[in-house]
Amino acid sequence: MKKSDLIFSAILVPLDYVMTILAALTAYSLRYVDWVKEIRPVAFNLQFNQYFNYVWPIALGWIIIFSIAGLYRISGSKSLFDEIGKIFLACSTAMLTVIVGAFFSRELFNSRFILLFAWVLAIVYVVFVRLIIRGIQRLLYGQGLGINRIILIGADNSSEDIAQEIYRNKKLGYQIVARLENYNNNQEKIVSLFKTKGFEEIWQTDSNLSRKENVALLDFANEHHLIFKYVADFFATQSLKFDIYTLAGIPLVEVKRTSLDGWGKILKRLFDIILSVFLLIIFSPVFLILALLIKIDSRGSVFYGAKRIGANGREIKIWKFRSMIVNADKIKKKLLDKNEREDGPLFKMENDPRVTRVGKFIRKWSLDELPQFYNAFNGSMSLVGPRPHEPGEVKQYKTHHQKLLNIKPGITGMAQVSGRSDLEFEEEVRLDTFYIENWSMWLDLVILIKTPLIVFLRKGAK
Repeated sequence: MKKSDLIFSAILVPLDYVMTILAALTAYSLRYVDWVKEIRPVAFNLQFNQYFNYVWPIALGWIIIFSIAGLYRISGSKSLFDEIGKIFLACSTAMLTVIVGAFFSRELFNSRFILLFAWVLAIVYVVFVRLIIRGIQRLLYGQGLGINRIILIGADNSSEDIAQEIYRNKKLGYQIVARLENYNNNQEKIVSLFKTKGFEEIWQTDSNLSRKENVALLDFANEHHLIFKYVADFFATQSLKFDIYTLAGIPLVEVKRTSLDGWGKILKRLFDIILSVFLLIIFSPVFLILALLIKIDSRGSVFYGAKRIGANGREIKIWKFRSMIVNADKIKKKLLDKNEREDGPLFKMENDPRVTRVGKFIRKWSLDELPQFYNAFNGSMSLVGPRPHEPGEVKQYKTHHQKLLNIKPGITGMAQVSGRSDLEFEEEVRLDTFYIENWSMWLDLVILIKTPLIVFLRKGAK
């Protein structure tokens, strides 16, 4: 465990406490601003000293809830979106407890303005201070302070990807001491590096290493009190969720296809309906403008209904703004020999002659997929999930690719917000499999929030 992680996590506790109190005091002050009192006159008499006597012990309770929510968990690199989500849920839970307690105190219960603004400001203040701490921490990492020194064991594509990301982004807080292909042939070298240069972690980044070699690596890490991390093999990603039953005294393990069973499926469907209706209304002016541009640019219909394979292998029709010339599907057969994608069944051609002028623009900014909000509304797709593929592409699926058909395809997904613009097909499968096995409503929200940011940053940088 990095000493810097311990220090920064310890600092967060008093800072969060101060920010929570500050949010409550700010809300109290705002309640007595003249223009606020004109809109809603103050109907209670709660003196500041009395109010503060409520605030400081309540703030201690909030810190306990923050701790239970995992906001002080020391787990290395954390996703900013995950942390903001935990802050929102923790503040909401804490405020709910205050509201319940307020039933026993007429003064606080009558001040709904203070309760509402204290909740909003607590979220804002806590997020703000954590952004500052995160920024300071990343700045120190960039200067080589507080970093973790690691050894990478592995020589496959995953190992190379991880190494390049660490080399590129020094603000992750890691420094690679050495990269080795395996453990068996480098045991003496690893021991020598540990004694001379020192390192805190061993990362096994090659999922193809043997079980015997992995066990030896783990034993070495335990012997020298090092952190050990590894890339899960493909079977491990297939069996993250399971239930255990007993029949005739014998335990049976059921590997779950997805978390999206039972109430999960109901919640996701309700979420899709509500949000897709909202998005269709919000984007209706954009629909009209794009429809006009498409009609002016080339002949043909505004929308294009494409055949795709959906959940459980059923054929569906997804809707897009037309970005290609008429009869593009027939012309595709003549272009198959120019497919630029070397792996997997998907077709990709950067300078596709079938794409219209407007089509290039709407594809660049992913505007051609906006009509799929209707697919999410009618239930043939979801807002988040694996991208749907053509029937001919699905016929080329290998056995483990079929996992992607366990749930509805999505307008966006894990692969689309991975931060990389050109993933290999197997990497897409790995990411989508992770999503299927680890689905949650919060994960859907994170992906939806990230999607426009990724599209803007990735496309805008070109």
